[in-house]
Amino acid sequence: MESRFDIVSEELARTFTGRLKPTPGDYQGRGAIFLPDHARFSYLLSLPENENLPEAINVAMTDIAEQNPDLAGVLPQGYGSLPDSVLRELLRLLAPLEIDGDAYGLIFEYFMGEFAANYMQKGGEYFTPASIVKLIVEVIQPYHGRILDPACGSGGMFVQSADFVKRQGSNPSREISIHGIEKMEDTQKLCRLNLAVHGVSGDIRVANAYYEDPHKLVGQFDFVMANPPFNQSEVDRSRLVNEAGVVSPRFPLGIPSTNNANYLWIGMLAAALNESGRAGFVMANSASDASGSEREMRRKLVESGMSPQCGIGLIRASRQPN
Repeated sequence: MESRFDIVSEELARTFTGRLKPTPGDYQGRGAIFLPDHARFSYLLSLPENENLPEAINVAMTDIAEQNPDLAGVLPQGYGSLPDSVLRELLRLLAPLEIDGDAYGLIFEYFMGEFAANYMQKGGEYFTPASIVKLIVEVIQPYHGRILDPACGSGGMFVQSADFVKRQGSNPSREISIHGIEKMEDTQKLCRLNLAVHGVSGDIRVANAYYEDPHKLVGQFDFVMANPPFNQSEVDRSRLVNEAGVVSPRFPLGIPSTNNANYLWIGMLAAALNESGRAGFVMANSASDASGSEREMRRKLVESGMSPQCGIGLIRASRQPN
C-alpha cells in the first residue's frame, strides 16, 4: 500500500504546492489508501527495539481506518497477541521486497483463492475463480455506470471490473459505481479490504438478498454480475410476498414451486437491470434445462424481451465443495 501511496503523493505534489495539502479524499480519488506518517511500513520498520511494535501497529490500523472510511471496522486490531520479536522479524523479511503497481492486489487475490479452497467452501461459501470473473467482465464490458453483485463474496467481480476500466485508460473511481450485498459479515469485510487493496471503493452491505433490498435494486443498474449459491433450498418463500400475497417486484419471473432458488436469483438479477443494462452470471448446469415452474419462468424471461434487450448472459457451471 505504501508504494502506491508514494506514487500518488508524487502525482499530487505537482498540483498541491505551497501551503496547499492534499486530503485523504484526493488519494482515494486516485486509487490509493491515505497513510498517516506513523502508519507507513517504513516508519514501523524503523522503530527502535524498545518500542512496543504490536501497539504501534494497532494504532496504525486504527488511524488508517479513520482516514479511510471504507475500511472502518475492517482492519485487524489483534497484534498485541503476537510476540514483538515475531512482528519485527516479519517486517524485516518483507522490507527487501520491491513490490509496486498492483502486485499487492494480486498477492491478496492468490491468498483469497487458497483460503477459499481450504475453508470457505467447507462452510458453504464459494470463491469464484479469477478466470470465470474475467470472462463475465469481458462479455458485458462495464465501461461506465452502476454495477451490482447481490452475492458479492470477496468482491472479485468488482476488482476485475475496475481492472477492465483501467485497461481502457480511465479511472474506475470516476467511471463505475460499485454496489454489493453479502450475507456474511466477515466475508463483507474481506470484500471491502479487497477493494481497498486494489485502489477502489464501493457500497457493500451486509444483508440477505432474498429478503432484504438495501440498494433498492429494481431497474437501477447498468451492469449486474454474480455467482450466487447453486440449488439453494433453504429459502423461506413466504417472506418473498407481502401480506396480500403479491410477489416482490424483485422477482419479476415469479416464485418457483420447486424448492430451489436458482430462478429466484435469475429473476432478481434481471429485475436489477435498467432498460439498457447487461448481466452476466454463473449458474448451475441444471438451471438451463429445468422443467416445471422453472421452465415457465425461463419462457417468461425470453418472451418478455428482457433477455435479448438487456443482455442477460448465463455461464453454465458445476460446482462441488472440496
